[in-house]
Amino acid sequence: MIVLHATAMACCDDALQRLCDPEAEVSAHYLISETGEIWQLVDDTQRAWHAGIGRWGYISDVNSHSIGIELANAMTHPFPEPQMVALEALLRDLLAQHGICPSRVIAHSDMAPGRKDDPGPRFDWRRLALQGLSIWPVPTETDASIPELLSRAGYPPDATPADLLAMFRSRFRPGVLGPETQEDRMLAAGLANSFPFDASRTSA
Repeated sequence: MIVLHATAMACCDDALQRLCDPEAEVSAHYLISETGEIWQLVDDTQRAWHAGIGRWGYISDVNSHSIGIELANAMTHPFPEPQMVALEALLRDLLAQHGICPSRVIAHSDMAPGRKDDPGPRFDWRRLALQGLSIWPVPTETDASIPELLSRAGYPPDATPADLLAMFRSRFRPGVLGPETQEDRMLAAGLANSFPFDASRTSA
């Protein structure tokens, strides 16, 4: 899978320095600057320390099953056009080269709700989905709850309902607050129908 991050740092140079510092014990396969410059810091076939504690579907060691892409952004403003264009080109290459399906391009916050919140509500997931580089759910009628639906979609089953709703909305309904609604549940049901995980598997 591919995990998208935001650096949440003041500038790209600071992020690059940290990602290349062995003492920081954090790394990513790619870093993309605000102006669209791309650095490959770890080979695609090697494990990077970008995801941390969390899970996605039956994958409990996300670092060993993913490519991490860091976007230089303090999470206080939208992601610049040159950066998005560079990301889109990189995603096209990675999905084609490694046979990754768009449903497995996820946010850091998806796999670690409550612990991580990047890339955040200012990241344009719908833009990626329109190009086949991620997915956008089709609302589907349902009687199931948000935790049940999001667990089927891949979100960690041990996350709290509040954290699940907040991170789901951050990606698919940015700016929406308050108790969960039927619209939330319908979008979550559409999302659950889009993920190819085998529910019978428990870990990897």
